[in-house]
Amino acid sequence: QVQLVESGGGLVQPGGSLRLSCAASGSIFSIYAMNWYRQAPGKERELVATITSGDSTNYADSVKGRFTVSRGNAKNTLFLEMNSLKPEDTAVYYCNALAAIGRRVDDYWGQGTQVTVSS
Repeated sequence: QVQLVESGGGLVQPGGSLRLSCAASGSIFSIYAMNWYRQAPGKERELVATITSGDSTNYADSVKGRFTVSRGNAKNTLFLEMNSLKPEDTAVYYCNALAAIGRRVDDYWGQGTQVTVSS
């Protein structure tokens, strides 16, 4: 089992920055990739950024050059640095972990943190 707790959301003006954090606990040794997703009102949940256990990263086209995903030194914290925020970045942001033990693959979700970009 893996538990994920996000923090760092809030209200920010367009052009501003926020840093989201996701603290992972439990069987973190089994995690092979972590993701940030977001869901805006009336829209489907979308993948924003991915980081693998080998620190490879990937981003949605809409956030490339503005968002940076990283992990802490202990590999149990996931970050999303968001710069040049736009109103369309407003959403609930979710941390997701993909974990494998043997042939079993599970995915885990945090509770979400609200990001609102508005003047």
